[in-house]
Amino acid sequence: MPSELFATVREAGYDIGPGQLGENITGLDLEKMPLGTRIELGPTAVVELTGLRTPCVLIDRFRTGLKRQVVSSAKTDPAFRCGVLGVVRAGGQVAAGDLARAILPDGCQKRLPSL
Repeated sequence: MPSELFATVREAGYDIGPGQLGENITGLDLEKMPLGTRIELGPTAVVELTGLRTPCVLIDRFRTGLKRQVVSSAKTDPAFRCGVLGVVRAGGQVAAGDLARAILPDGCQKRLPSL
């Protein structure tokens, strides 16, 4: 989830901070990275990006009206601003403040699909 989203929803009256919407990584523009990007976290963990996280009604159950804030009103990429989904390719301990490094896939790069 991009860090800027917290400021955007705060301006709309929602006091949401990192970790409250189920996200685990903030500060990287993950939504714009291609399918198959691998994110190295800490010394050993690796997560491979598989798709865009599609906002559902659970976001509104957390805070009424919040879903509207994470769906882009313009025809922009990405259509959703609520993070991405991925699969763990290598496990390991990850702590707040650990470095994250994105490794783009080789060859033809495809956009993350909405899941």
